[in-house]
Amino acid sequence: MAEVWRGRLVDFFQYLCQAVTKVDRCAMVASLLASDPEKSDPFGKELIAQIFEIFNRQKEEGVQPVQKEDVAEVLRRRFFETASIADTESFRPHVTTAVANIADLDETVRKDRKNAEDRFLRSYPFHPDLTDIFYTRWTQLDGFQRTRGILRTFALALRDAEKWDSSPLVGPNVFLPAPDQKGIAEAARELTGIATREVTEGRGHEWTAILEGELAKARTIQTEQPGLKFREMEQAVCAVFLSSQPIGQKARTPDLVALVSATRPDRIELEKGLRRWTELSWFLDEAEFASDVADNGQAKALPKAWRLGNRPNLKQMHHDACNNRVTAEAVELKLLADVQQTKSLTQGAAAAGARVHTLPERPRDVENDGDFHFAILGPKAVSDSGKPSPDARRFIDETTGPDRPRTYRNAVVLVAPSRDGLDAVRTRIREYLGWEEVRSQLKDQPQDPIREEMLARWTEEARRRIPEAIRQAWSIVVTVNEQNDIHAFKVTVGSEPLFSTVKADKRSRIQDTAISAEAMLPGGPYDLWREDEPSRRVKDLVSAFAENPKLPKMLRQKEILDTVDQGVQAGIFVASLTRPDKSVKTWWRTPIDEAARREPALEVFLPEKAALSEVHPSVLAPGVLPGLWNGDSVTVADVISYFAGGRTVLVQREGYEEPVVIPACPAAAVEAAISDAVRQGILWLVNGPASFQGEPVPSGVLTATAELRAPMPPLPVDRLMQDAVPDAWKDGQTTALALSVGLSAQSGRPIPWTVLRRAIDDAIKARWLELAPGSGAWPCDMAGASAIELKQPAAPAGMAEPQPGGYVPKPKGVYMSSAALEPSALQDLVDVLPDVVKAAAGVPLQFQVAVTLGDGQEISTETVESINRLLEEVSSDLRLKT
Repeated sequence: MAEVWRGRLVDFFQYLCQAVTKVDRCAMVASLLASDPEKSDPFGKELIAQIFEIFNRQKEEGVQPVQKEDVAEVLRRRFFETASIADTESFRPHVTTAVANIADLDETVRKDRKNAEDRFLRSYPFHPDLTDIFYTRWTQLDGFQRTRGILRTFALALRDAEKWDSSPLVGPNVFLPAPDQKGIAEAARELTGIATREVTEGRGHEWTAILEGELAKARTIQTEQPGLKFREMEQAVCAVFLSSQPIGQKARTPDLVALVSATRPDRIELEKGLRRWTELSWFLDEAEFASDVADNGQAKALPKAWRLGNRPNLKQMHHDACNNRVTAEAVELKLLADVQQTKSLTQGAAAAGARVHTLPERPRDVENDGDFHFAILGPKAVSDSGKPSPDARRFIDETTGPDRPRTYRNAVVLVAPSRDGLDAVRTRIREYLGWEEVRSQLKDQPQDPIREEMLARWTEEARRRIPEAIRQAWSIVVTVNEQNDIHAFKVTVGSEPLFSTVKADKRSRIQDTAISAEAMLPGGPYDLWREDEPSRRVKDLVSAFAENPKLPKMLRQKEILDTVDQGVQAGIFVASLTRPDKSVKTWWRTPIDEAARREPALEVFLPEKAALSEVHPSVLAPGVLPGLWNGDSVTVADVISYFAGGRTVLVQREGYEEPVVIPACPAAAVEAAISDAVRQGILWLVNGPASFQGEPVPSGVLTATAELRAPMPPLPVDRLMQDAVPDAWKDGQTTALALSVGLSAQSGRPIPWTVLRRAIDDAIKARWLELAPGSGAWPCDMAGASAIELKQPAAPAGMAEPQPGGYVPKPKGVYMSSAALEPSALQDLVDVLPDVVKAAAGVPLQFQVAVTLGDGQEISTETVESINRLLEEVSSDLRLKT
């Protein structure tokens, strides 16, 4: 408009108003019959302001044609026939039902239901909260024409919604497209256009795209919540959009619930849907979000208010970062690093004996050495159950190349990621990197505390989800089966470490305990011996479990060596080692030396094919070798004959007898073993008057007729006393030789000097005996026994009875014992005392108790008196005396 015409228009209204005010019977009504929103530019607004100022100078009160309370009535008269709305009370049943539905979810309506019904009745069928939003908020937009705008908006909405909408009220539902249509309805599109043309902070916003995106997310949520049957989430999106205009406005949660609950949706489902929208939305303002966790820690709380912002929220920024900023290379680098750091993939494997490999690059990184290898393969080896990938196969088939096949295929167990699991891990990593990218974008920008806290929390949650996704992804086990075919199978990953899960699966065929030695014999289940093979190297037996797929996968070679060792100790095998000087060392029924177990030349023979280089003295003890001891004694000739070769004895097993072959051994080696057994006290040798135990056997004594017996037990000291062996005593004295002769006569065979010497030594220490004046030096050997004179110690002067521990002759039929007891042993005696009394029922039983305190050091009087007070509670005779 030209400036001259602008002045003329202003002047015209100025003169007109002045003329009207001077005529008493004249009035002027000014009204805009129509307006063009496009003319509401700065010039248009300035022109209207000038004209309004002219009108406002007059004292007459302005008239507002339509108030907020009139909006519903205007809408009813415009859209419905007069007769149908004449009786408003006819609407009450419908209003009552609708308000009851809303009150079921809205506590405010429930508390003041009568007033709520009156309010809804005045507005029926239009939801009063919806008309209030348009009148109080949308009329503030420059592009929205107050009453005409409301009429046009509802006309478009009702025209489309009446074909499908069955809701009891005209609410946000009328702005939705038909259920079978996507996008937004025409009425909603017109509203988004008005909101888009509103310039805020110097720019407009594409509300059409924003609303379309949020409605799509709402439809997704409704598929997850089947209890929302009337599109309540889509209604909520529309309600929040309408309540968010002009920019900065918001909808309180109770108001939002009241707008969408006229159809009585399930409260829990609705709250879940709204909570889910906060997780998916790209444009809900996070500043309105409450903490994700309620005070009781049980459920997420709903935001107190809802607002669709004019800028992308963190979720939209995160989505953009994941799709456009996070590179595939960054995801792969993070994936490899996190797999290395996920300890649960290999936890417990090394401790169980496996050699562990995490993300080996080439097959040669997994050694071909016979040890058990457990490998976590990288993403390139991704496999499916039943379909191991070529990369995974190479780790079992090859070592350094296709022309170098792997020998120990049965000692390798691989774990590769599943295809869908790996995709899930990459998604989790991309989500985490996306949040890190958002943090990077916002690091130099001021952030409100709520938004900053949410970003930190979501970033941490994304990071924590990665390890669990990795654990679930690495679940395809690749190894060889009993047919030596490479197979892949999926394990179910739980709370246990991955290795424990793999080991427990029978398809892995992993064994971590020693196998049975009998199973390693020819004809056994493991089939380790070739026909007519007399021996096998131990290293070949061990490596067979790594080579032969029909055998279990042994976690530790030590278990196989232990089995061989157990077989040798049980007499099933004979171990043999040829030394560099060509001499041979054998083991049979004794453990193999630790150093010899590591020798590659160590062999095991079957007993019938073996020749022992020596016999360990311990195996000659009674009860060790089957069929050797048939009584209390055996001759040297019997022992030599036992190892002459070709001897088979029957051994009693569980319910059956098993023939066992005794390996051959030269007579000289057997005699040497007998001599060592006597020297070590394992056997007692008697040959005529000669008797040896625990000492070297003189040359010439070990003859074929020499008798071998179980070692003689120690002699009790009372066996040396005069009443026990009176023939050895004369005039209260005896000699060591006399005791030897007397005791030998009593037992019917010579007493070994070592046994008698120990008994005499014990008696002297216990002061049952002492060396007589003129006795030879003690201790001595058998040759000096005649010079050792012994007598009973005399009682000290002033004592009517012998010292405690001294010898007292006892009458026949009286059994006695004595021992020096520590306090702990005395407590043990008290524990068994009731049983002793019970066993001696009807026979006199008495205990002679002597208490000794100290070993020569100074003891305080207080200590002695405190102990005496305790002893006197038992008997005054026990009082300690100096």
